[in-house]
This record gives sequence, C-alpha cells and structure tokens, in this order.
Amino acid sequence: MNRQFATNAAQDAAATLLGQDFFARDPLVCAADLIGCELAWGDCRGIVVETEAYAALGDEACHTFLRRGAQKFVDEHPAGTAYIYLNYGVHWLLNALVKGRAGAAADGFVLIRALEPVAGLAEMRARRGPAITDDRHLCSGPGKLTQALGVPPAVHGHSLCVDPRRGFHARASDAPPVEIVTDVRIGISRAADLPWRFLLKNNRCVSRPPARRIDGANQKCQGPRRRLSQS
Repeated sequence: MNRQFATNAAQDAAATLLGQDFFARDPLVCAADLIGCELAWGDCRGIVVETEAYAALGDEACHTFLRRGAQKFVDEHPAGTAYIYLNYGVHWLLNALVKGRAGAAADGFVLIRALEPVAGLAEMRARRGPAITDDRHLCSGPGKLTQALGVPPAVHGHSLCVDPRRGFHARASDAPPVEIVTDVRIGISRAADLPWRFLLKNNRCVSRPPARRIDGANQKCQGPRRRLSQS
C-alpha cells in the first residue's frame, strides 16, 4: 500500500467515524440508529446487528439504578465514552455512554449485543478458538464480540469518537435502508418487559432471534415516570 493511498484511506475512515453528537441523544434513538453501522477495532470490523438501550434514570436493569459508581461515570464522562464491565465474572461487555440533550432523563447506555463480521475474520477465529466453526457465531453475543475483536477492559472510560480504528462508523450514504425489529431485552430479571432491544431484521448473526415484533422503536425514554416491572 503506497503512502498516498494509506493517507486517503485514513481520511475516509476518519470522515465516517461517529462523533459525540451522534451519542448526544437518548438511549433508544442511539440504540436503533447504531443498527447497520460498523464497529471497527484494529483490523477487525463488523456490522452492528443487535443493540440494547438502558436508561440511567428509572431503569431497574441499568447499572445506575443500584451502583453509585455507574451514575458517577455518567456524570463525569462525555457522550460516546466506552463503558466496559465484567458480566458474571466471565465476559467483558462493551457499551457506549449516551447523553441526551434533555438532561439526566435522556442519559444512559447502549449495549452492543451482536455484530456481523466483515473484516479480520482470521483474527476473530483465533481469539474465539477452534470450537467456533460457524462465522455467524463469532460475534453473536456481547461477550463473544469483545473476545473476537480483542476489546480490552482498559478501554473503559476512553472515547469511542477519536480513533477511527476503535469506534463506530456511519453507514454509507448510498446504502439501502435497514429494517429494524424491536423486542424485549434479554439476560435480565428487572424491567424485562421493555421493548428496548433492536435487531437488524432477518440477520443470522444476532444473539437470539426476536420473539415478537413490537412497534415503537423511536419511543422516548421516560426515566422515573415509566412504570418498570419488578423482578
């Protein structure tokens, strides 16, 4: 690769990198709009095919509901910051901090649940191990994708809006529109009835197919005014 081509490629990547303005919106909007975007991590890339939204205020499934440290994180970091935590002592999960312009009621996180791998598959296969024989399963879950991409916990608290090799990229302007299906969030016991999981319709790389279609992908977070189910 000659130097000029490499420079142009880097400029193109920087131009499509999603900035803080993208994440300065409420969690539901961001979670839906990330579907079809591309997550780049080093030499690996994947299309975002599944996300979940979590509201910082009033959402019993969000870390901020019980963890003071999580709320402090929201208060002290800008939109587009990586929020990474260890789930059940096994898997590191990647989230993007979002901060809506309406204030605290529109703050929260977007969990990246699944990707469709498009580049760096050899690296992904090596990290996931020989037991994974179907590439559809390389990134078909939030813990699987961080392992496949090699996302380190040290990225926690760092911006996802600075380095084109570690961030989200917008869909091409001439790309066909994506069809999004909404469903309830999974793997949680509280607020499990909220339709805040977003999936690329008919994609085979999602962690779990939707059980049902629920309208209202663009509904606004209601914070403490929304009645949340008890586990």
